[in-house]
Amino acid sequence: MQARFHSVWMQLPSKLQDALLPHIGNNDFPAMLTAEQAKSVKKACDFDDNTLAIALLPLAAACSLTPISHFNVGAIAHGESGTLYFGANMEFTDVPLQQTIHAEQCAITHAWLRGEKKLKSITVNYSPCGHCRQFMNELNSGTQLEVHLPKQPPSTLGNYLPAPFGPNDLGITTLLMDPVNHGYKLETTDKLVLAALDAANQSHAPYSHSYSGIALLGKDGKIYPGRYAENAAFNPSLPPLQAALILMNISGGDCLAVERAVLVEGKNNKVSQRNATQSTLAALGCSKFECYTF
Repeated sequence: MQARFHSVWMQLPSKLQDALLPHIGNNDFPAMLTAEQAKSVKKACDFDDNTLAIALLPLAAACSLTPISHFNVGAIAHGESGTLYFGANMEFTDVPLQQTIHAEQCAITHAWLRGEKKLKSITVNYSPCGHCRQFMNELNSGTQLEVHLPKQPPSTLGNYLPAPFGPNDLGITTLLMDPVNHGYKLETTDKLVLAALDAANQSHAPYSHSYSGIALLGKDGKIYPGRYAENAAFNPSLPPLQAALILMNISGGDCLAVERAVLVEGKNNKVSQRNATQSTLAALGCSKFECYTF
């Protein structure tokens, strides 16, 4: 079992421990339960979807990186496939607070990067802030997305965000988590560059059309891609680096152990990720940064 789960494991009910151990009890646990795994755990514990998601929140929160606030938030995104995706808040020392990742953003982006096409619900151990409500309003789930909190009745995003402003107000029909392929190409055989290009081709930037993607090579030898996720309100947009760091951290990797990073973006983009990406990577201790344009 990954060390980050040790502190909360014994707080879980013994029946839940027994049901989860076959899935979580090794270091390769990807911070998600497939639909079949979730079904097995629910049957063993006599849980419904909501009860299981709430029971998993302490494990999700254990994935937090909080060197500044020391305040851990966990989230569980429930995909239409039935898969449950962990998410947690992430902070980075020596960079602006705007680079912080909220738990809801983490869980949603985790699901998106794993290929989930739509979410049924999101469960959080604290009420979503306005930033996250606006971020969720970009999703193809719409305002009917269910939001679950411990000891509170389920609600919808529409109730948390009345009179919303979002993609519909701007005539956008391709929403976050809708499958896309922008079709850009680069002449290269470099696996990291190709992974970043693939991420850029699946990025969500319907407002600026400034598509971008990144790929991080960890010192563990694994590649972690990240896609840009733009928002109608602009500020809640999630940079591609943050998306890649989400996948790296949530998969059990070390965000302070990036061996090499490659950013790919359009040469005529109105919004460039290059400078912010380079400065954040430098703060994380990565000096091998490259940028390619299509």
